Parts: sequence; structure tokens; C-alpha cells
Amino acid sequence: MTPLRKRRPAADRTADPSGMMGFLEHLDELRRRLIRALLALVAGMAVAFVFLDRIAEFVLQPTLRALPEGTKLITTRPGEGIAFYFDLALIGGVVLAAPFITYQIWRFVAPGLYAREKRLVVPVMLMATASTLGGAAFTHYLLFPSTIEFFAKFNSRFTAYMPRLEDTFGLYKGLLLAMVGVFQIPTLVLFLAMMGLVTARFLWRKTPYAVLIIFTAAAVLTSSVDWWNQTIVAVPMLAMYLLSIVVAWLAAPRRTGDEGEGDHSRHLRLVVTASVLDQARRRHRRL
Repeated sequence: MTPLRKRRPAADRTADPSGMMGFLEHLDELRRRLIRALLALVAGMAVAFVFLDRIAEFVLQPTLRALPEGTKLITTRPGEGIAFYFDLALIGGVVLAAPFITYQIWRFVAPGLYAREKRLVVPVMLMATASTLGGAAFTHYLLFPSTIEFFAKFNSRFTAYMPRLEDTFGLYKGLLLAMVGVFQIPTLVLFLAMMGLVTARFLWRKTPYAVLIIFTAAAVLTSSVDWWNQTIVAVPMLAMYLLSIVVAWLAAPRRTGDEGEGDHSRHLRLVVTASVLDQARRRHRRL
């Protein structure tokens, strides 16, 4: 009896390496995708370095137009200009490599998705891309120039308005990231609505609280008491929230027959849980 007891765990150990090998294969696949994404980012940065002057002119031109005539951005620290150009190259590399990086993420995630989930990925990615471009364009052409113009109003004959390159570009990046995040609200709501975590009715009822939070956030983001700048930030945030209500209504699962999607999902989770418990009970008996 003793040899038999030792052989059964040995059979179990032959099954475990297969599961462990699958896990290691997933890690190896993730490593390959990350390496390819990093190589694409480096290649994009190399291309951006070739056009750094044009990129710098594109980024700084709205700011320079908003400054008083004859005003230039200054640098006060060694290496400040190099850091600026490196940041530009990094941003350009991310923009150029974004399609390839997205494709690598899709190739890694797609095998674990169902056919219905794969069909939903395309509209979500399209919405996220359009929202990112919209937030970047809004910041570049409207929000940031108006913010710089507001700060330039406080220049007088007693002071010399000479904004630093690092501070100005840091403010530009901060507003850019903030507004890109704001414009992703409909995409986030679409995902939450498909998961059944939010509904259009819930968002509509919370609209007064959302308006209060939006104008408070606009005051913090603009860092000014000018109502015009706060309104410029608050209006697109409020528009994104209202658009999210529509998105949540369109993405809400429709009930068919006597049971809805939520009931079907709960039943499916119960079946999966029962199957897992049954497999665990059988393995415990074999041991």
C-alpha cells in the first residue's frame, strides 16, 4: 500500500507542471510584448528627435502668441533645455508608438476574451482614442493659451514678465494630462455600464453633485480666480458627464424574455463557482 500512496501524488505532480508551464508561458508572452512595446517606443523617440524643432514650435507657438509681444521663455538652469527636448521626444515617441503598443496589448489580452467581449473592445478603443485627441486639442488650442494669457495680465511697468521654460511646459503637461483624463469619462462610464456597475438613471440623479464637483475641480485645475478660465475647464467636464449619461443608457444591457442579462450573469457565476468547488472536492478525495 505504501508504494501506491507514493505513486498517486506523483501522478498529481505530473499534472501540476503543465499548469505551471502555462503560467510561465503567459509570463514569457508578457515579457515579449513588453520588449516589443519598449522597442517601438525607442524607435518613435528616435523619429521624434529628427523633428524636435518642429515639435517644439508646434507645442510652444500657442503659448508664445498668448504672451506679451517680445516676451520669450527663459531657462535658468543648466540642462533645462535638454530636459525640455527629451520630454518632447518622449511625448512624440509615445504618440508614434501608441498604435503598435495598443496592438501588443490586444494580442496579449485577446486570447482570454469571449467573442462578444472582443466585439466590444473595438468601440471602447475608438472612443478612448477620440477622447484622448479631443482632450489634447482642447488643452493645446484653448485651455493653455487662455491660462497663459490670464497670467500675463498681471504684468506691469514694475515687473518683467519672463516665464521659465520648465515651469511653463510643466503646467502644459499637467493640464494636458488632466484634460485627457477628463475626456476619458465617457469611456470609463461605458466600461462600468457594461459591467452593470452604473446606470444612466443613477448618473442623472447625481447630476447636482457632479456639477458642484466639476466646478470645484475646474477652480483647482486652472489655479486662477478668473471665472472665464474656470468656465472653459468646467464646460467640457460637464459635457463629458452628460455624454456619459447617454453612453450609460446605450450600453445598458437590455432584458429579453423573463430573465435579463443580470440574471443570466448571476446564474453563470453560480455554475462556475459550483464547478470549482466540485473539482476541489474531487481532488481532496484523491489525496
